[in-house]
Amino acid sequence: MSSTSPDSAPADRRRWYVLATVALAQLMVVLDATIVNIALPSAQAELGFSDNDRQWVVTAYALAFGSLLLLGGRLSDMFGRRRMFLIGLVGFAGASALGGAAQTFGLLVGARALQGAFGAVLAPAALSVLTTTFTVPKDRARAFGVFGAIAGMGGAIGLLLGGFLTENFDWRWNLYVNVVIAVIAFAAGSALLQRGRQPGHHRLEVPDVLLGAAGLFALVFGFSQAEPKGWDSAWVWGSLVASVVLLAVFVVRQRRSKYPVLPLTVILDRDRGASFLSILVAGSGMFGAFLFVTYYMQATLGYSAMQTGAAFLPMIFSIIITAQIMTNIVLPRVGPKVLVPFGMALGALGMLWFTTLELDSPYARLLPGLIAMGVGMGSIMPASFQLATLGVAPQQAGAASAMVSTSQQVGGAIGTAVLNTLAATAVTAFVTDHAPATPDVIAQAQLHGYSTAYVCSAAIFAGGLLMSALLFRTRADRAARLEAAPPAASEVALAH
Repeated sequence: MSSTSPDSAPADRRRWYVLATVALAQLMVVLDATIVNIALPSAQAELGFSDNDRQWVVTAYALAFGSLLLLGGRLSDMFGRRRMFLIGLVGFAGASALGGAAQTFGLLVGARALQGAFGAVLAPAALSVLTTTFTVPKDRARAFGVFGAIAGMGGAIGLLLGGFLTENFDWRWNLYVNVVIAVIAFAAGSALLQRGRQPGHHRLEVPDVLLGAAGLFALVFGFSQAEPKGWDSAWVWGSLVASVVLLAVFVVRQRRSKYPVLPLTVILDRDRGASFLSILVAGSGMFGAFLFVTYYMQATLGYSAMQTGAAFLPMIFSIIITAQIMTNIVLPRVGPKVLVPFGMALGALGMLWFTTLELDSPYARLLPGLIAMGVGMGSIMPASFQLATLGVAPQQAGAASAMVSTSQQVGGAIGTAVLNTLAATAVTAFVTDHAPATPDVIAQAQLHGYSTAYVCSAAIFAGGLLMSALLFRTRADRAARLEAAPPAASEVALAH
């Protein structure tokens, strides 16, 4: 796509096939964060690793993916979106096949890390393809409605598909399925994505790359170790402090660098900065729905993996429908300053609704919360994705796209660590206060832990509501800025 100028998007149907191709690749990356979780008990039984080791199957993917995203975005800007998109697909498929065939725990973890590394190449390339393909506001809204919906519902689809594959085939198919998806996306991408040299500087500042990767690695690692090691662990705080120092040095170097890995103009724009933060908050808060509602369905209500995945279908449909309505109809009329806080408010209300669940609640009791979460995520994600990459120069599209994925990944890591810790602490306190620990007390304690996580998740969404309402520009401010912008820039800039 690098030969297509930002103000001459292809007018034929090819761009919609490009959207389908990119959406398929994005779905593969997003659902892989949850699809393997369903397979873990079966994989553990077959490969014989311990409960303590089990976390590394998930953590290895998150660490590699989160720490290498900025590098992946820079490579996309340097060597071309098409090339890096196809390389990412091939690498992700190969790593998935390796993990599916793994006969040892070490090989499975290594394959998951390799998946994360190639995912960090693929995700920014996919989003930057979309950013530079759809520049006409109306088409862009539709495209990002689809893409944002996938980002919001990928985790739920992972649960559904993972449950189906594990129950009807084998846990290894939770990895092999990526090969099937990647082959289809590669064939379509090879035919549809235009060749061409990527404008920009073909130079990589290795020290900056290492600083950024190490800082993000330490950040994700620190939060990932909070649950197994506890918040008082030196591993947790040492990693988080190291992350702050490394990322601070990284930012200082980016301000002075002639060839920055992350041009600071990408994140210092007010609307884009608000979008990155909104994605981070949503990624953090939504784990309350996926993680603890999943626990509740399986551990408390006794749902199977397949039943749990199917139970999330109303949420998935709500996201799909809402994303299109909000981005095509509502966003152009009210702007992100209204739409994103509205989504945050629904996310908070959905979380609070889940606190009313009891040990024997029927599925109908879950529905309002799931639908509220679906409408909320469908309001937040597509609008934030669109604003996060809007008005970015083509040679910086990879960097902006990498920040989108980084925000989502870091948000997920923070949400998992904080909510898991609070829930575990609440369970322990409940059991202590209601000794002896009979089966009924333990069940009530688990329910109390889930409710604590829901309340915390609601508070995260409430903070996101306040932040997004304050940071996003008003429509009048955006219009005034566009009047002063060059005609070419205003044509593709913040139309919403």
